[in-house]
Amino acid sequence: MAVLGTMRSEAASGALFAALGITLARVAAAFLLAMAIGSALGYAMGRNALFDRAADPWVIVLLNLPALVIIVLAYIWVGLNEAAAIGAVALNKLPVTVVTIREGVRALDARLDEMARVFEFSPLKRLAHVVAPQLAPYFAAATRAGLSLVWKIVLVVELMGRPNGVGFEINTAFQLFDVPLLLAYALPFTAIMLVIETLAVQPFERHVSRWRPRAA
Repeated sequence: MAVLGTMRSEAASGALFAALGITLARVAAAFLLAMAIGSALGYAMGRNALFDRAADPWVIVLLNLPALVIIVLAYIWVGLNEAAAIGAVALNKLPVTVVTIREGVRALDARLDEMARVFEFSPLKRLAHVVAPQLAPYFAAATRAGLSLVWKIVLVVELMGRPNGVGFEINTAFQLFDVPLLLAYALPFTAIMLVIETLAVQPFERHVSRWRPRAA
């Protein structure tokens, strides 16, 4: 009851919705940035062996470097600002997208590509009708894995260096040892996360994988 009362109070004041909106905006910005750059890098690495050998060590470093180190370095080098916050979240997600898309490119069916050449598909048509459908399941996998990581990292980023957002409010509640206040922000954030996963991510994953045979 104390949690519900606190949640109603925070919602009535507008603080809860403001914090959720700010955090979701950071999630969206970091996610889109990492997906765009990561997909391009993953595709290039999958297509070009020389570029893959040059970039792979950096990808391995980012995959294994603790998120806390990336966040701290981003705040030290860029400053305690929005660019550093979003960049730190995106950088933590980036290698997951790169590796997933790269593996998808490596798994492309060369016979389909050859068929497209025989029928003289334009590069754009080949991308849309041959490459994209094969990469779609890998893109969906990168979306799910990356988004789950972004949800976790964004709160740490806000807790450490932003004056607003759900992570900041959770840190405030922690400093006050106020469990109802902490849960009043954590539970709606978790609910939104589950709604997006159930209504957006899972249907998208099923849609792009619909051509694959299902296990008996």
